[in-house]
Amino acid sequence: MRRAVLPGSFDPITNGHYDIIQRALPLFDEIIVAIGVNSDKKYMFSLEDRKRFIEETFKDEPKIKVATYEGLTTDFCFKVGAQFILRGLRNPADFEFEKAIAHTNRFLTKIETVFLLTAASTSFISSSIVRDVIRNKGDYSKLVPPTVKF
Repeated sequence: MRRAVLPGSFDPITNGHYDIIQRALPLFDEIIVAIGVNSDKKYMFSLEDRKRFIEETFKDEPKIKVATYEGLTTDFCFKVGAQFILRGLRNPADFEFEKAIAHTNRFLTKIETVFLLTAASTSFISSSIVRDVIRNKGDYSKLVPPTVKF
């Protein structure tokens, strides 16, 4: 079974995340959307809300699972039997940052990272931009799946 982990904070899930997941479905037998928990980080949405947003977004897709984890992503991959880490790339800065992590993960654990480029229509969207729009009472509905409501 080809199992991939898509790690992130998903605070909140965006249409960019959604696009990457949808386009990765034919590549893997199962994709685990893994919400990392970082006690040093301040989140806008609770862990329960972030998990619910993702579960509701993909409720009709049996190949998508949602989980939470703490610690190293590679340790979580071993725990769930995933051979791949899935990451989306929006721009060259993302690539440089993610490349270093992927090389380290592969060197230490042999877990491969698979990169997908974001669609041009979603490449500008980030969770931090969405949070800024929400904080300033803007219309965030075009940036996130319809399940993201508060």
